[in-house]
Amino acid sequence: MIPVEAHIISVFENIYQDLRFGDIYIHWMNDEELLEVNRKHLNHDYYTDIITFDYTRRNKISGELFISEDRIEDNAKQNDEPLERERNRVVAHGILHLVGFGDKTDEEKAIMRSKENEILDRL
Repeated sequence: MIPVEAHIISVFENIYQDLRFGDIYIHWMNDEELLEVNRKHLNHDYYTDIITFDYTRRNKISGELFISEDRIEDNAKQNDEPLERERNRVVAHGILHLVGFGDKTDEEKAIMRSKENEILDRL
């Protein structure tokens, strides 16, 4: 478990100035490890690139991001993106969930992608 890099948090603080950011940690895993987290905590039996646990209290954004390096590598190849950009996209995606953005509907997914790109453009 490692903290999210300070420069990523700094971008979020500049965009969301009305929010306070606390501790946000990343667990880098492989597909099988994240599948086990997905089964155990969410009762889902499928691979994913990220699972976010929100521990926000008293308006201080905090949580844990469980991320599959395997999924990130595959996503980067499929989307012809540099690996580091895809890694940052997934981290930003998790933090955006903590901030309050969803991705269940097509409209939410489009907003989420737009917000991810906004973060990536500022890194």
